Amino acid sequence: MITNDLIVGIVCSRFNEQIIEKISKACTSKLKDLGVRAEAIIYETVPGALEIPIALQNIINNKAPDVLIAIGAVVRGDTYIFDVVSEQSANGIMRVQLDNTVPIINAVLTTNTAEQALERVVIKGEEAAEAAIEMAHKFPKR
Repeated sequence: MITNDLIVGIVCSRFNEQIIEKISKACTSKLKDLGVRAEAIIYETVPGALEIPIALQNIINNKAPDVLIAIGAVVRGDTYIFDVVSEQSANGIMRVQLDNTVPIINAVLTTNTAEQALERVVIKGEEAAEAAIEMAHKFPKR
């Protein structure tokens, strides 16, 4: 499989938009640097991390991607919701991946503060792109 033939789906939550934009930009830039054509990148947004799995499933059902990337940011607050959102979004992403045998890179940052997330955005985006290419080649579509 040649990289410029890959179809890559990216689903981004819009919650914590400043963080998401930077991860997404780093990810798409790295994908293009690695040879993925801009027109072969499917980009969808959803309100938050809990909505990511259904959007991933929709792309699988309608676009037949080689690999998917889930991008989000869950920042700990003063309530229990951080634990619920981070755990359930990860579970949903894993379920979609295993049910469909399509690799999904989980680039949903879970941090204690927005500052911690902002320190990792470029690294996380680039790592997600590199992992996506690797997984698409290891587990090609049948």
